Amino acid sequence: MDEVFRALADPSRRRLLDSLNSRNGQTLRELCAGLDMARQSVSKHLAILEGANLVTTVRRGREKLHYLNAAPISEIAERWINRYGDPEAG
Repeated sequence: MDEVFRALADPSRRRLLDSLNSRNGQTLRELCAGLDMARQSVSKHLAILEGANLVTTVRRGREKLHYLNAAPISEIAERWINRYGDPEAG
């Protein structure tokens, strides 16, 4: 869970996740188009998101498609947000 929190701490990585949330299955080129960052920077951010299991990839020919994996975010919500919203949790 620490890796997920570290990955989510960066605003550029959150923008990448927002982009994938709005349209899943984007290539690196498509993700770069919506950001004011060099391709290499976007690649590094994507590697961190993949390491935190927030992004998965699928090869389609020469292209690599990136997909949002919302499961780790749901786990955070369940553990850290929903739990404290329950009056019986206290």
